[in-house]
Amino acid sequence: MNDYKQIIKNGLWENNQAFVALLGLCPLLAVSNTFINGLGLGLATTLTLILSNTTISLIRHQVGSEVRLPVFVLIIASIVTAIELAMNAFFYELYLILGIFIPLIVTNCAIIGRAEAFASKNPLLASFFDGLGMGLGFTFALVSLGALREVLGSGTLFANAHLMFGEAAKNITLTVIPNYEGFLLAILPPGAFIGLGLMVAVKNIIDARRSKPNSQVISLSEVPKKA
Repeated sequence: MNDYKQIIKNGLWENNQAFVALLGLCPLLAVSNTFINGLGLGLATTLTLILSNTTISLIRHQVGSEVRLPVFVLIIASIVTAIELAMNAFFYELYLILGIFIPLIVTNCAIIGRAEAFASKNPLLASFFDGLGMGLGFTFALVSLGALREVLGSGTLFANAHLMFGEAAKNITLTVIPNYEGFLLAILPPGAFIGLGLMVAVKNIIDARRSKPNSQVISLSEVPKKA
């Protein structure tokens, strides 16, 4: 169980595909203008990672090394097509907003990378947790950047929640900054780059502070002895 916890932790923080590996930046920067948009694409990506990882793990011994990449892409494309059709049927307005970035999940380097680096070499349960951890890590990056840009850009949070959760969710929109005229740069592409850069910097600062106490521990054998 500790191994699975480490796999989840690795995907969420230590090897976050957006903040550390810097993969999938195209949808990350383009879609993350609101919390709900980021959540929608993040959940679709997470489901794709889980299903593709588990499927590839199941067939890893039957696929030759010569054709593994085409087979992986075919599996991922099939899963993404099914998810796209489901979103078209049940979340049509959100599907229209996310647009081309749903089918482009197929080309997300994070998904192909996990299939090649992990799922093709590990058993089913470990591959499942790897897909879950990496997907949640990518979703965390999407919703964090989306929330930051939404608050700075329009002063609200959870706007258009009804696109995912139905009409009852229309009233959960929070006005974080009352009488706010908005900050256009935050919701434009340059704002996405600036926001992502700040979040990566914050993560690096946190990691540096977490590792600093360990590096400052002095062994007793290194303490000079008094004469």
